[in-house]
Amino acid sequence: MSPLFERFDALLFDLDGVVYVGPHAVPHAPESIDAARAGGVRCSFITNNAARMPAVVAQHLQDLGIACSVDDVVTSPQAAITLLADFVPPGSRVLVIGGSGIADELAARGYAPVRSLDDGPVAVVQGFSPDLGWRDLAEATFAVRAGLPWIATNPDRTFPTPRGAAPGNGALVALVADAAGRGPDAVAGKPEPPLLHEAIARCGAERPLMIGDRLDTDIEAGWRVGIPSLLVLTGVTEPEHILRASAGERPTYLGADLRVLLESYPDVTEVVPDTPDSRAVRCGDSTVALRGGALAIVRAGDCLDVLRAACVLAWSEADVGRPVNVDAILGAVAP
Repeated sequence: MSPLFERFDALLFDLDGVVYVGPHAVPHAPESIDAARAGGVRCSFITNNAARMPAVVAQHLQDLGIACSVDDVVTSPQAAITLLADFVPPGSRVLVIGGSGIADELAARGYAPVRSLDDGPVAVVQGFSPDLGWRDLAEATFAVRAGLPWIATNPDRTFPTPRGAAPGNGALVALVADAAGRGPDAVAGKPEPPLLHEAIARCGAERPLMIGDRLDTDIEAGWRVGIPSLLVLTGVTEPEHILRASAGERPTYLGADLRVLLESYPDVTEVVPDTPDSRAVRCGDSTVALRGGALAIVRAGDCLDVLRAACVLAWSEADVGRPVNVDAILGAVAP
């Protein structure tokens, strides 16, 4: 059978938790990406992180051994500034709450970035920077309360670091929203569609695959745009989160890491159950059954195949209002 990547003409990779964590590559990511690219599929790297310019991201990927050009990188500031045209005319002054990635992108598109409401901005763009402080968030609050259109680059409450999850842009946007009494007028990054739309258009893709490590941003973004998605277990998502995922956060494919792209993906099929009052699903050499409201492993092959089969049963039961006990599955697929 052919490898999974051959089903698609473009692979849209989230970065943090999928390709790298901080300065380090996720194990097996560089060689898997380059192998897929060598197989003829276009690779695009999309990120909600607003702190860095595309050229900096591209250089980081190159330093990790991944072939990448600036045009291969699509950032939430780029999508946010595309949205900005719906609110203000070209050349407008825009209040920047965030890092140089936003300011530089605004200037490149012909807008005038400013850092204070006193400078006469007509809109606000807010994105993450580790250097944001109280004065920046207060300035954003003043501008939003004054009625300026407010675009957030992304809604991520946290982002992965080598020391664990840290507060992300979504947490800071929520702080401003609470102080100002309203939310942003638009959000560019995942799970909202603009970032994926920008990447798909740039690739000219007809059969793209969204690849990420988060259900509530990466996978939901694919669902909102109407494209299949792959979740890899190299970031923040645990098996229990996947089994209990809501309809819009369920990945089409599951992989331990990006090597799954180079493998043939197993089918998940219903099989004859071993008892009359149960259901059973097989994936690869693994079989999972639903008995009396609980999932049970009938045959334990590869642990990832156990999880894939279990998801089919858990999701179908949740859709009709019957949550299931997944304890036996979690014990089998724990890291």
